[in-house]
Amino acid sequence: MPGPELDVRPLPKPGRHPAVFAAYDALAVGDSLVLVNDHDPRHLREEFDTEHPGGHDWQYEDKAPGEWRIRIRKLASTSLPRVLTGARRPDSPAVSDSPAVSDSPVVSDSPVVSDSAVVSAAPAFPDAADGPGAPAVASPGVPDASGAVWKLRMRDRDLDSNIIQLPPHAGIAPHLGPDLDVLVHILDGGGRLTTELDQVPLVPGDLVWLPRRSLRAFTAGPHGLRYLTVHQRRQALVLAPPSPRV
Repeated sequence: MPGPELDVRPLPKPGRHPAVFAAYDALAVGDSLVLVNDHDPRHLREEFDTEHPGGHDWQYEDKAPGEWRIRIRKLASTSLPRVLTGARRPDSPAVSDSPAVSDSPVVSDSPVVSDSAVVSAAPAFPDAADGPGAPAVASPGVPDASGAVWKLRMRDRDLDSNIIQLPPHAGIAPHLGPDLDVLVHILDGGGRLTTELDQVPLVPGDLVWLPRRSLRAFTAGPHGLRYLTVHQRRQALVLAPPSPRV
């Protein structure tokens, strides 16, 4: 199907970019829209490259004077998790030959907070909601501890923060993140982050962006994986299973 056409030329300039993003957000994965503009929307393309890197396709169909036509295709349901900066070369390749996440011991249906639950040979310490009944937190430095080994515990706070530790080759199953953004700082070890479209290697020093409601999974490497998470405080962050793709 050719997809809808969005002619932004009649719109006031301040409303053009919001209109395009609103139309894009309404697309199903795999669908596209044709943007019609009176000039090359280079700044809009920069915004798409910032908001949806790797998750969209941008193709010029016509560059006639006063009538530029660009097809924008949606490749992923949300903005993709990604490394923002860190101790890596700019041309670091994505992981392509690692075993699938499902080959690692993972959580299946336990309600947990953010990206903090794991099943392994060691006991897990999922980071649940604060308050009475919250599970014990493992002592930092325990070699075989897994799950949340540290958490921010101040009652009067605006942020939640945890240090998550995964044993070698353990993992966190694919799931949809909560309705908030999460920053992750890789502290020790290594592994990979699996997104809706690809796999991203993780090394110490990486700063990772997990957009709200994005699909993600973590797998620790042979030396385990330890990382810090920071996000806006919210009670009872429950992981949701990924929606089946048609």
